[in-house]
Amino acid sequence: MASAGILGTGSALPKKIITNADLEKMVETSDQWITERTGIRERRQAGPDETTSKLSVQAARKALEMAGLKPQDLDLIICSTISPDMPLPSTAAFIQAELGARSCCAFDLAAACSGFLFGITVAEKFIRTGSSRHVLVIGAELLSRYLDYKDRATCVIFGDGVAAGVLGAVEPPSGILAEELHTEGAYADHLFIPAGGTAKPASRETVEGGEHYIKMRGNELFKVAVRSMEDVSRRVLTQAQVCPEQLSLFIPHQANQRITEAVRERLGVNPEKVYSNISRVGNTSSASIPICLDECVRSGRLKRGDLVLMSAFGAGVTWGAVVMRW
Repeated sequence: MASAGILGTGSALPKKIITNADLEKMVETSDQWITERTGIRERRQAGPDETTSKLSVQAARKALEMAGLKPQDLDLIICSTISPDMPLPSTAAFIQAELGARSCCAFDLAAACSGFLFGITVAEKFIRTGSSRHVLVIGAELLSRYLDYKDRATCVIFGDGVAAGVLGAVEPPSGILAEELHTEGAYADHLFIPAGGTAKPASRETVEGGEHYIKMRGNELFKVAVRSMEDVSRRVLTQAQVCPEQLSLFIPHQANQRITEAVRERLGVNPEKVYSNISRVGNTSSASIPICLDECVRSGRLKRGDLVLMSAFGAGVTWGAVVMRW
């Protein structure tokens, strides 16, 4: 039986760059404070004309080109996002229309920073069962739209970006070797946006109270993130019968450089095998892993036959990992 693998990748970043120096003018913080605690030096911010769907289409076209496919070849589009164009309809529907992928099933998936791994795991099932031949999975976030630039706990961390992967059947030993996903809703109030949904619809009071901005308990999340990413990474490596020493590349979610380093140390992965771009783009949530993946593919860092581990943790809370042979 053929395995499911990634045939092509693509990414798109907004033009505007927000540096730590820029943030020093907006909120009580400093370049040193941000860098030491997060590893971030700059991040991208989408302009008024840059929407989640528009950037997604740019990334998708690059991924399709690399895969040697046309939009009409797609059977399914999954857009992993918590920052959609609008509540209704799905952002995936706008992407499908703009690409011209007619009669193609398309839907959104909300798993925050774990979104891309949730998306490719769902896509893998469709491909393995024969329900779909080619699936476009997009991790897309414009979280700057939800940032309070008076809250240094959040505004210094998140950035905007989009990346995509086209999945299809590949011959073993290539393809996804193991995957595992988790959710623990008991931690939901550690990272959330209080208003804007049915529990607390938008009103003058919610807007004036800043309840449409991201709220985060960073210290509590740190420990849970490290423990969860380490555990799920070990589990998928065991399932795939792969030792950390055999990995060619480890791509963790770019949440915080200290989290990346803590997980790497616990797993015993060589520092040279860990890819990080958080200093340049910040935390782009569901787009973080696929942006890294696209950079690695296009730079030649990831080559055919390489073993790659991807691990993520996000709001929900959600976490997961995937082991793949490129």
